[in-house]
Amino acid sequence: MDQSEKNVVYGTEDLLTGLCNSVTRVLNVATQSKIHYSAMVQRITKIGLKPDIGCFVLFDGGFSGLVVLNFSGPAAMEIYAKYMLTMGMPESELASAFTSDEVANILGELMNQIVGDFTGKIRRELQTNITQNQPKMLVLTKQVMLSVDTPLDRPEIRRVSFFTENNNIFYLELAIDRTEFIKLHDFDVSEVPDPDDLLEFQQANQGKSAPAAAAAGDDDSDELLRSLGM
Repeated sequence: MDQSEKNVVYGTEDLLTGLCNSVTRVLNVATQSKIHYSAMVQRITKIGLKPDIGCFVLFDGGFSGLVVLNFSGPAAMEIYAKYMLTMGMPESELASAFTSDEVANILGELMNQIVGDFTGKIRRELQTNITQNQPKMLVLTKQVMLSVDTPLDRPEIRRVSFFTENNNIFYLELAIDRTEFIKLHDFDVSEVPDPDDLLEFQQANQGKSAPAAAAAGDDDSDELLRSLGM
């Protein structure tokens, strides 16, 4: 094996792909719908919050960066409504406008899950650690756009377009330090346990242990009766 085959390099586009996959993974499960992203990525020079709803998260550790999600009003309402209906809320109780605090809170919660999924993936696959702050959400008008300063020496900034099941659009923007991860040797990537599988396994074990415990109790009772000559 030559040196180029041995030293696998992970760069900005690999990190971006991992983040995009976290977005689709979390939102597809949360909304029980199909969300996908464009095969084309934009290289941009500024990162910022744009109408109708902007959300950002800073992360630091093995490398530093900033993640921004900019939702159009229809995209925000579609994701919010499908998530809440999946959670069992009656349609009559849903917020009626994307400017509602409830919509912003739900999108912030989902973004927190997205970045959490991404940081876990980084920990497993790149063997480094990054931490995140709490997402900040802002409802913006068409006249307001905010640039976000990043404390990065050599920032690389990318934008990816996402499409909901109803073809509404939102954007992911990522700014990170210029960095590369070079694999020095092979290692096993630990898998994430599925919470549903763990719950089923625990319930199955409890179901098996209950009859076993009952049988053991019967055996003890029989032994006691025999010792008493009964």
